[in-house]
Amino acid sequence: MRSVLRSAALSAASCLAIAAAPPVQAQEKTPHVRMLVQSSPLAGFRHAAADEVWGYLRSGDELALIRERDNAFDENAVRVEWQGHKLGYVPRRDNAALAWALDRGETLHARVSRAEWHPNPARRITFQVYVE
Repeated sequence: MRSVLRSAALSAASCLAIAAAPPVQAQEKTPHVRMLVQSSPLAGFRHAAADEVWGYLRSGDELALIRERDNAFDENAVRVEWQGHKLGYVPRRDNAALAWALDRGETLHARVSRAEWHPNPARRITFQVYVE
C-alpha cells in the first residue's frame, strides 16, 4: 500500500514539475505558402536563346516573367527569361491571366519544373508560375 501511495505521490510531483517548467520555445518560422498558378510548356524555344543555354538549365531554376505590352504578335505576351537570357514565351493559350496580373502589378514567380531533352523543342522545358 505504501508503495502505491509513494508511486502516486511521485507521479503527482512529476506532473507538477512538468506543469511548472517554462514552456519550450519552438523556433519561430515565417509561414511560407506557395500557390501554384499554372504549369506550362515553354513556347518559342527555337526562336530565342533557350537552345544556347540548354546545358545549364536545371529543374528548380528561377525564371523571370516579363510583360511585353507592345508585342506585335500577341497583346498578352509574357516573355520568359533565365538569368537575363530570353528562353521564349508563356504559350498564347495560357498567358491572358498572367498578363492581366502583371499589368496590375502582381508579383508572380516562375521556375523550371522540367528540363529534359525531347525531339520536339516545344516539349523540352516546362515551367510553373506561382505566388507566395
